[in-house]
Amino acid sequence: VQLQASGGGLVQAGGSLRLSCAASGRTFSSSAMAWFRQAPGKEREFVAGLTWNGGSTYYADPVEGRFTISRDNAKNTVYLQTSSLKPEDTAVYYCAAQAPFYALNPRAAEYYAYWGQGILVTVSS
Repeated sequence: VQLQASGGGLVQAGGSLRLSCAASGRTFSSSAMAWFRQAPGKEREFVAGLTWNGGSTYYADPVEGRFTISRDNAKNTVYLQTSSLKPEDTAVYYCAAQAPFYALNPRAAEYYAYWGQGILVTVSS
């Protein structure tokens, strides 16, 4: 599985962005997916995740209620809709996929086998 993220950029506080992650490979629809982020000087952290069919979603406390993760298996794409962005959301965002047919702890980076390139989201105050 190869992952290609897009949609990052500069936005003012209170604004929104939609991040996309396009996957190659036939097993995308069988893989749990997630978004992580890494702010300057900080460790990578979980942002949001969902199961292979989108039936269950998971969010980190700082983004709960402001971000929405979704997927379109017909398009091999997972999305992260962000809203009410804050300067502290500034980070490099990564999409990730677990190995197909696995359903491991969605919040743990070590369980994701595939990673996209990071994309920068900058929120200005």
